[in-house]
Amino acid sequence: MKSLPFIGLLLIVLGIAGLAINGISFTEHKTVVDAGPLKVTADQEKTVPIPTYASVAAIVAGIGLAVIGFSRRRA
Repeated sequence: MKSLPFIGLLLIVLGIAGLAINGISFTEHKTVVDAGPLKVTADQEKTVPIPTYASVAAIVAGIGLAVIGFSRRRA
């Protein structure tokens, strides 16, 4: 049961980070044409949004786990 407070605090931090960051962006390199010695590539930037409700749910779950973990530690 010592890991519950740690997991709870980790979820709280990840939830706050999810609220602060709107989404994760990355660049994908695609080969468009590959014909013998001719190779044409294209870079495409993609963004994966982080839903607000997922961040809030992570914070609430983290608080719950931290409270349960710290209260069981005292008993």
